[in-house]
Amino acid sequence: MNRIRRISGDLRKTRLRPLPSMEKPTLQLNSLIDMTDHQAVLAEIVQTLSAKWPSFDFTYLERVFSDMERLFHGRYPGYQACNTRYHDFRHTLDVFLAMARLLHGGAVAGLRFTDKQVALGVISALMHDTGYIQTTDDRLGTGAKYTVAHIDRSIAFMKRYYAGDPLFEKELPAFDHILHCTGFVMKIPEMRFPSRELELLGKMLGTADLLGQMADRLYLEKLLLLYYEFVEAGIPDYESELDLLKKTVPFSQFIRRRYAADLGGVDNYMIHHFRVRWNIDRDLYREAVEQNVRRLQFILGSDPSHYRLHLRRNGITKSLQTPNLRPEPPELAGTDPPDGKASG
Repeated sequence: MNRIRRISGDLRKTRLRPLPSMEKPTLQLNSLIDMTDHQAVLAEIVQTLSAKWPSFDFTYLERVFSDMERLFHGRYPGYQACNTRYHDFRHTLDVFLAMARLLHGGAVAGLRFTDKQVALGVISALMHDTGYIQTTDDRLGTGAKYTVAHIDRSIAFMKRYYAGDPLFEKELPAFDHILHCTGFVMKIPEMRFPSRELELLGKMLGTADLLGQMADRLYLEKLLLLYYEFVEAGIPDYESELDLLKKTVPFSQFIRRRYAADLGGVDNYMIHHFRVRWNIDRDLYREAVEQNVRRLQFILGSDPSHYRLHLRRNGITKSLQTPNLRPEPPELAGTDPPDGKASG
């Protein structure tokens, strides 16, 4: 416990300087935080939340952060390491950070959340894709086979993790409402939330999940990895890597409508975060998503048959040994047939 408190104190003392008020046109989202440095991400979240919730107890957040780091890297009892390359720990950190920024931006705009509600939100972000992780005795395929069922599996993991916990014991049902907002099958406008605050947390997580992945600098390269997760899950919507890329442009247009209609427009809180935390009067998430879409449109419009040559960041495409064809999905015993598109 003393070690945890010491870590919390160290993180609170970390001062990540905001950029000057002078805005540089070349400034991009990925230049703010090194997402490969897990402790830097956590330190930024501690500073961001402390600005609006100065009495927030980060002990629980740091504990679950450490446990999720161990879980995704195969050091958590009873579980294998994460083997889904799209839904990996980097994606979890992207969503975790986006969620904290939305909460901060919402608070700047006048929303009120208790410390416990904030904890529910950011911890849900940290654990929203635990349903992809296989147990040690599950040796068939990869966690991608749980694509359709991963939200329910994540909720079950969270409830086991916090069973009997004095902080969240009475709030366990809240995880259902919050995490289901990350799925496309659930009709969010028809959901009945116990409170307005819980509804906002769910819509913020659904928004953070989309923003986190679609604003990632490696988003287009990682879409090729997502295609093979869909193949293993038996999702028939895409015939090839290229087909998924082509359908991503209209998908991005659908997502813009989803932000406004199903997710309550909470994405608009993001600019308040950047204005106060970084002295930037721009929404860098929206800009990053639009930049990814423009890049994709250029590739598809100029050289679609050689798209892999344009997607070479971080060696992701080079690491794919699979041909540009749709392989036959493996037989997956004990998994439910897909009933809709996946998210999260």
